Order: sequence, then C-alpha cells, then structure tokens
Amino acid sequence: MGRTIKIRVPGTSANCGPGFDCLGVSCTIYNDMELTLLQEPELQIFVEGEGADNIPTDDRNLAWKSIQKLLCSCHAEEEYKGAIIRMKNGIPLSRGLGSSAAAIVGALKAANVLLGNPLDRRGLLKIATEIEGHPDNVAPAIFGGFTVSLLNDGIPDCFSFMPRIPLNLVVAVPDFHLSTKAARSALPLEVPLKDAVFNVGRAALLVGALLKGNAAFLRNAFDDALHQPYRAKLIPGMYDVFHSAREAGALGVAMSGAGPCIIAYATDGMEAIGLAMTEAFHRHEVEARFLTLGIDKRGAHIVK
Repeated sequence: MGRTIKIRVPGTSANCGPGFDCLGVSCTIYNDMELTLLQEPELQIFVEGEGADNIPTDDRNLAWKSIQKLLCSCHAEEEYKGAIIRMKNGIPLSRGLGSSAAAIVGALKAANVLLGNPLDRRGLLKIATEIEGHPDNVAPAIFGGFTVSLLNDGIPDCFSFMPRIPLNLVVAVPDFHLSTKAARSALPLEVPLKDAVFNVGRAALLVGALLKGNAAFLRNAFDDALHQPYRAKLIPGMYDVFHSAREAGALGVAMSGAGPCIIAYATDGMEAIGLAMTEAFHRHEVEARFLTLGIDKRGAHIVK
C-alpha cells in the first residue's frame, strides 16, 4: 500500500457577473479527497455527500481521469497504474459552484503531492485548464480568493487577490440541476458591440472596486450583457431573485457560473438576503435553500 494524502478543495463561482470565462471566486464550501496511488492496476472509488448517487466509481470518474493525465505528464504512468480514491463532497453537483473543478483540482493536487510536487501551482493550472476547457473555475480552486484568468496561445495565466471589502456570499441553491453543456448551448455565437463594451467596463470596475475597497461602485459592477440574458430562460424567476436580493440589501447579484445557483454579494444582512432570494424562487414554483459563505483564501491544500 502506498502513501495516502488528503486534500481539501473549495467550491468556486465563475464569471462573477460581467467577467465571463475570466473572473472567479473561491468559496468556503469544500470537497475532501483522499488519494492512495497503487502500483497495481486496481481502482477503488468511494463517494459520500453531494452527488454520491450520480458520480461514477469506475474508470469514467473525473478525478481518476485527472490523476491519469497528471501521471502521464510527469512520466509516472508506468509506476502507478491504480488508486484508492475517497471523496467526501460538500459542494452541490451541477449547480454552478465548481463541483467538477473541485474534483479535477483535488485529484491533480493530491497526485502531485504524492509524486513529490514536480509541478508548481501554475503547472497544475495548465493541466486543470486542459481538462476543464477554461480556467475560470479551476484557477480560484487552486489559488483561492478572487482570480482573473486568461489564455495566452492556449496557455492559462491568472492572478489572485483578496478584496479590501469584507464580502460575504449568499448563495441561493434551487432544487434542480443545470448542465454546463445546456447553459453553453443557450449562448449566441456573436454579441452586439455595445454589449461587449458594457461588460468590459463593468468587469474593470468590479476588479478595481474590490482592490481599492470601494463598495459604492459594486452596485453597478455585477451587471452582465454577455451570458445572463441568454441563460435566464433556463432559471425560472432569475431576475426576480436578483431584484429581491438587491431590495434586501445585496451590493450585487449574479448567476453563479452557468447556474442555476444565484449568488449575492453583501457585507451585512445575509439572512434577510437569503430569505428574500429563496422566497423569490418560491414565487416561481422553484424550491430553494440558501448558503452563507465567505471567500476562501487558501485554495486547494493538504489536510493534516
């Protein structure tokens, strides 16, 4: 039996309103992954918590596929042909809180540690982005905080920061799944120039306000014209939930990733905001609960 490592990975929210495919934030909700690499071609996968009945426990498992990709990248696939993987999931599945990114990052981080850390965090970001397709969720899962990510000739890069505003994240979690594929298919191939300009201004304003610590500018900074208007039809009552959150005191509101979770950003009054959001969903015959989260500072890390 080989050495075992346990990794904790935060959930994430991508886009953050106007930052389509480039902004993300790490949240204080977590998946734990325990990994043992085996020299024998044997695979055992155990899942508990969120998604336990829906996550494959064979070679289709995303965590195992991610481990295999890292082993190949580090030329260790002949040394380690199997694994024991134990997953304890706190992140809701297919809700826009980065459950797939957490599986990928947890697996890559765990395998990398067991191999003696041949890759730094940017090396892990590169492989995670290749698996996920874009860096907006995997970057905050690796680095923590808010992240701004981009691709240079297919190579991801990002910087992370903690805002100078004591933000809390109030997440309304509706009782239905929404696949990223379905959410992507709702988007147009082209958008009007005025909508692109709209988003560029607000994404810049959002990052600047968070770094400067000026909460007054956040009230207009989370608005979006590139993806939320096209995906609204997939989430009953979405704009009513937005309005209710703002009326209850939220500084800004946005779809979390590709949805269907809706995330409100606030410094106080989180209980009232959460109740207002779930009540708005109920008016549209959608059952929902809410979570009050903070911003995770560490990203994926070893649990002793």
